[in-house]
Amino acid sequence: MLSSAHPCISPASGTTAPDAGSVTFSCATLTVPLDHAGLHPGPHRDGQLALQVAMTDNAAAPRGVLVFLTGGPGQPGLPFASSVANLMFEPPVVRDYRLIFIDQRGTGAGALQCPQLQEVMGSSDLTVPPAGVVGACAQAIGPDRQFFTTEDTVADLDALRQALGVEKLTIDGVSYGTFVAARYAVIHPDRVSRLVLDSVVPHDNLDPLELASLSRTAEVLRMVCQENGCPTDPAQELSTVVQARHDGPELLDTLTALTIGTPNLADVPAALHAAVRGDHSPLDAIVAAEHRDQAATADELSQGLHASTLCEDLRGPWGDAATPVPSREAATQRAVAALPDAAFFPYDRTTAASNGIAVTCEQWPSTPVVAFPAGRDLPAVPVLLLAGDHDLSTPLPWAQQETAHAPRGRLVIIPGAGHSTQSSSLMARSTATAFLTQS
Repeated sequence: MLSSAHPCISPASGTTAPDAGSVTFSCATLTVPLDHAGLHPGPHRDGQLALQVAMTDNAAAPRGVLVFLTGGPGQPGLPFASSVANLMFEPPVVRDYRLIFIDQRGTGAGALQCPQLQEVMGSSDLTVPPAGVVGACAQAIGPDRQFFTTEDTVADLDALRQALGVEKLTIDGVSYGTFVAARYAVIHPDRVSRLVLDSVVPHDNLDPLELASLSRTAEVLRMVCQENGCPTDPAQELSTVVQARHDGPELLDTLTALTIGTPNLADVPAALHAAVRGDHSPLDAIVAAEHRDQAATADELSQGLHASTLCEDLRGPWGDAATPVPSREAATQRAVAALPDAAFFPYDRTTAASNGIAVTCEQWPSTPVVAFPAGRDLPAVPVLLLAGDHDLSTPLPWAQQETAHAPRGRLVIIPGAGHSTQSSSLMARSTATAFLTQS
């Protein structure tokens, strides 16, 4: 159920909607069941969530509704409404579509709160949490954590579609938003018109070992060297540093974060070269600065929601989220031991086995889940996939993997771009505009 809409303030701009550029918004509350399926007895059955929704005021837009899905998981949608509508989307898109932004369950005003985990992780996917913090987060959320999977968010999205009174949605998803968009399309193939998937997370596979990101690091660092004329091989030097310092998970976290938005890797090759020669201070300064920059509150990116969703969606080497915790770490170690050394270059086996996602989900308490149907392609609707060739958060091989499952998909690689191409690349924005407005 969608409450009556009212003029609203965009948290991104801090101004009332009529003054926020050329696009005006109304806001409403979407009320959804905590437990969509109604299969769980007890106090959950009648529980409800109030999700905040922002809508542009052109309700009669000729191309219908375009839902913009933010990432994380854990990011709200409403704080980005004004900047996306006024700065990221080009005028033909804003004119032809009614733009919709939603605070997905567990985000924004309804963020799942885990103060210790939040302080450690900030906005990071890959920071390694200390022992006990993950379990404390899960305990704080309690049994309700089972209702914060992507399947639940997909059900919310369809409830929104029904409340808006439209037959189909066009969806533009970024990062984790691509995962939600693609799974919505797989589950409801007759309810989507077209998809933009920017910085793609493959809908059929979440790899907690981060193998694609590990191997892609070498290619990205070498591209950075070609662009800046450095005489070294930064991939080989990263490998040397990791072997000496045994800090692969921390360096993976740092280098990945440096590719969010406009990539900022130019100083990394020289810092790696200095570290190989015994001076670690430039590299340490980069790591420390990036860790400071990752600070984020739960209403900016909820790490409680991040852990709940990732750890209940993915299948690790141990199986799914229902697998008993004590057996998980050993299963990860066996899987890593079975792979060749080349699978981890320029990092090492410890980086794969002990990155933040793997460690978090090994510790997440056993939780009953409903498996997503594996091996299903996207429906035969137009799909634009955008990938920055410098992105280490959602590396290019992920977009290529998803393209293979999109019968009408077209992959556009954005040179020099990092994560979230539409926010930082004119080429990506123009490509998306042409796709969204074509006949």
